[in-house]
Amino acid sequence: MKTSPRVAVLLAGCGHLDGAEVREAVLALLALDQQGAQVQCLAPDAPQYHVIDHATGEVVPGAQRNMLQESSRIARKGQCLDLARAQVADFDALLMPGGYGVAKNHCGFAFDGAQAQVREDVVAFVRGFFDAGKPVGAICIAPALVALALQGRTSTTLTLGRGDGVADAMAQLGHTHRATADASAVVVDEAHRLVTTPAYMFDDAPLRDVYRGISECVREVLARVR
Repeated sequence: MKTSPRVAVLLAGCGHLDGAEVREAVLALLALDQQGAQVQCLAPDAPQYHVIDHATGEVVPGAQRNMLQESSRIARKGQCLDLARAQVADFDALLMPGGYGVAKNHCGFAFDGAQAQVREDVVAFVRGFFDAGKPVGAICIAPALVALALQGRTSTTLTLGRGDGVADAMAQLGHTHRATADASAVVVDEAHRLVTTPAYMFDDAPLRDVYRGISECVREVLARVR
């Protein structure tokens, strides 16, 4: 009897300015459910870089939130696994929604671009899927995390949407950026089993286009599960 693929969904908090992009995360979970995957949300049990008031867009002085606790708002109570307890061997694929938390909490791409560092636990987990030949889906800014994690190890083809300045950063990291026309597109790097889609890298993207891209990203990832 064929079993459903088990997919790890790596989150970075809750809220597009300081954590996971909630719409992207929920749409990714919906697409995975619709396409028959088993899902485990994960996040590091560690503080966010900072906290943003999403009503004003301003940093909240002195405020601190925990990535695992905040990600559990999306995953639901008790359903988000501490990344420290996760094993790549337990999963068939990895999917990463975007949001500034990916570029602030998992790595420093939002501040340092191609010179950014990545959390050691995050880089080990992401690399583990590539080392095992397991498919990876990266949404919105998450391809930049992939590029940083794989720097000096391999060169992939990926998308962050239109490109602009991020394409130069990807080139500096040794990767090829492929621009897309809108949020509904996906880019597949067959050699590395990497699927990327820009989602809200297009700030004005209609929700339907974001979902179309995420759903197609999920489909392409699941199609590559061995």
